[in-house]
Amino acid sequence: MTSDPAKAVPMAELTIRGVILGALITLLFTAANVYLGLKIGLTFATSIPAAVISMAVLRLFATGTILENNIVQTIASAAGTLSAIIFVLPGLVIIGWWQGFPYWLSACTIALGGILGVMYSVPLRRALVTGSDLPYPEGVAAAEVLKVGAGSREGLEENRRGLAAIVMSALAAAGFSIIAKTRLIAEEAATFFKLGAGATSVSTSFSMALIGVGHLVGLSVGVAMFVGLLISWLGIVPWLTAPLPAGADMAEVVGTTFRMKARFIGAGTIGIAAIWTLLKILGPIISGIRSAMAANRMRREGNAGLLDLTERDLPIGIVGGTIAAALIPIGLLLWIFAQGGPIAAHAVPVIGLTLAYVLVAGIVIASVCGYMAGLIGASNSPISGVGILAVLGASLILAAIYGSGGDKSQTQALIAYALFVTAIVFGIATISNDNLQDLKTGQLVGATPWKQQVALVLGVIFGAIVIPPILDLLNSAFGFAGAPGAGPNALPAPQAALISALAQGVLGGDLDWGLIGFGALIGAVVVAIDEGLGRAGKLRLPPLAVGMGIYLPMSLTLLIPVGALIGHFYNRWAERQANPDFAERMGVLMATGFIVGESLFGVAFAGIVAATNSDAPLALVEENGWAMPLTILIFALVVGGLYARLRGWAGKPLQPS
Repeated sequence: MTSDPAKAVPMAELTIRGVILGALITLLFTAANVYLGLKIGLTFATSIPAAVISMAVLRLFATGTILENNIVQTIASAAGTLSAIIFVLPGLVIIGWWQGFPYWLSACTIALGGILGVMYSVPLRRALVTGSDLPYPEGVAAAEVLKVGAGSREGLEENRRGLAAIVMSALAAAGFSIIAKTRLIAEEAATFFKLGAGATSVSTSFSMALIGVGHLVGLSVGVAMFVGLLISWLGIVPWLTAPLPAGADMAEVVGTTFRMKARFIGAGTIGIAAIWTLLKILGPIISGIRSAMAANRMRREGNAGLLDLTERDLPIGIVGGTIAAALIPIGLLLWIFAQGGPIAAHAVPVIGLTLAYVLVAGIVIASVCGYMAGLIGASNSPISGVGILAVLGASLILAAIYGSGGDKSQTQALIAYALFVTAIVFGIATISNDNLQDLKTGQLVGATPWKQQVALVLGVIFGAIVIPPILDLLNSAFGFAGAPGAGPNALPAPQAALISALAQGVLGGDLDWGLIGFGALIGAVVVAIDEGLGRAGKLRLPPLAVGMGIYLPMSLTLLIPVGALIGHFYNRWAERQANPDFAERMGVLMATGFIVGESLFGVAFAGIVAATNSDAPLALVEENGWAMPLTILIFALVVGGLYARLRGWAGKPLQPS
C-alpha cells in the first residue's frame, strides 16, 4: 500500500485518544498474559485482539482512522509482549534471592530493556521489514484486519467479502476452542510408543491459529519446521530415552527427556542458526543504519518533506543517544542489585563488562528475534530459547571471573546477578520479537514509522508500570513452584524455573554442555544444506525454522507444516482464477481469521481462569476416549469446509464498487 493517500489527506495517527485506549487495553492484556504465562507456560499475541477492540471503540467516533487503530494495537501489543519477562524475573523468587518484586527496581529493569529493544529495532526496520521478503504472519494478519475493517466502513465490495471471510474463520476458531475447553472434544492429542530401544511421541494441539500461521509463513518455513520436528522426535528423543527402563511410565520418561535434554539440543541448534542468520543479515543492517543516517542528514538540511511518510524513522542521533543514555541507569541498577554480594568488591570492572554484554548481546538478540518473528510470527517464536542463550552468556562471564561450584552463598549471589542481567537482555528480546511485527503492520497500512516507534516506547512504559504489582499479587496469592515455602497451589512458572536451573547449572558446575554442543553441530549441518539448496535454486530450509522445530513441543509445531501445505495448494488454485490477487488475498484473510478468533478467545479464557482459579473452568465432562477420533474428524471437516466455502467466495467475480 502506498502512502500517496496519506500525503493527500493527512490522517489522525498518534492521538491522545489512541494513547489512552492503548493504555487501557494494555492493563487488561498484560494482566491476562502474566497470569496465563505463569500458570500454564503460554502467552497469547495481543496485537490482533487489540486491533479488533480498537476498531470497535473508534468506530463510535466519526474521526477514527486506520492509522489511529494501528497506534492503539502497537501500544497494546508492545506491553502485552513485554509480559514475557515473567519467563525470567520470577526466577529470583524461585532461587530465594527475592521474597517479592521491588517495584522500582523491577519496573526500571523492564522499562530499560524494553526501550533498548525499541531503539535497536529502528535500523532493523529498514533491514528486516522494508528490505526483506520475510512473511511476518501476525504483522500481515493485523494489517489485513485493519484494512478490511476500514474498507468495509467505506462500503467497498472486496473488503465486505474479506470481512465476511475473517468473521467466518474467526467464529469457527473461537467456537472450536470453546468446545474444546468444555472437554466435549479434545484440545490436544498425544500418543507415546517405543521406537528402537527408546521411546517417543506424536502429539498436536487442535489449533486453527496454527493452521493460519502455517498458511501465512509458506511452504519453505513449514517444511523446515517439519524437518526439525522429525530430527527431534524420530532421532533425538528415542536416542536419549534408550534403553527404556522396564515398567517405566513412557509418557513421563519422554516428557522429562524432551524438557530437560532435547530442548537444550534445540537451543544449541537455534544458537548456531542465529549466529549464521545474523552474519547473513549484517549487510542489510549496515545498509539500514546508513539509510537512517542519510535520512537524518536530509532532516538537518531542511529536506524532511522530501522523505516519504513511511520512511520517517526516529532520527538515528536520538536512537544512538537513547541507547548510550540508557546504559547509565542500567549500570546504576546493576550496582544497587550487586550490593552485599561478591560482585560489590569488584563492582566497576564487572559492571562495565556486564554493560558491554548487554550492549552486544542486545544487538545480536534484537536482530535474531526480529528475524524469527518475521519467519513464523511473534507468538510461535521460541523466545524462551533466546532466554536460554542469554542466561548462558551472562553465567559464563561470571564463571570466567569467579569460577563455578564454589561457596554456596557466593554461588547463589552470582546466580541472582546472572538472572537480573538476563532480565534486562530478555526485555530487549521480547520487544524486538514483537515490534518489527508491528512495524510491518504499519508499513502495510501506510503508517509513519517514528510515530509507531514512539507508541512502542509508550507501550513499554505502560507495561513496566503494571507488570511488577501483578507479579507481586500473584506471588502473594499463590507463590511459584520451587520457591522456598511454596504451597500446593503455587504457579508452575515453567520457563523461569528452567532458566534459573540453567544459571545454577553453569555456576554450580554441573551443566551438560555436550547436549548444547550436539545441537550446534546439527545447526552447522542444516546451514550447509540450506546454502547448498540456495545455490541449486531449490526450496530453502531456513536453519532457524529447523531449530524451532527441534526446540518447540510437537503439539505447538505439527499443524504449522499442515497449514503451510494447505496454503500452498490454495495459492496454486488462486493463480488459476480470473482475479488471482484477490483470490490469494482471501486466503490470507481466512488465515488471519483463524488467528483472530483464537487470540480473542485466549484473552477471554485468561480472564475466566483468573476469576475462577481453575485450570479447566469450562470443563463439562471428564476426559474420555471417544473424544479423540471425534475431534480429528470435526477439525478436518471444519477446516476443509471453510476452505471450500472460501473458494466459492474468492472465485466469484467482484461487482463494480
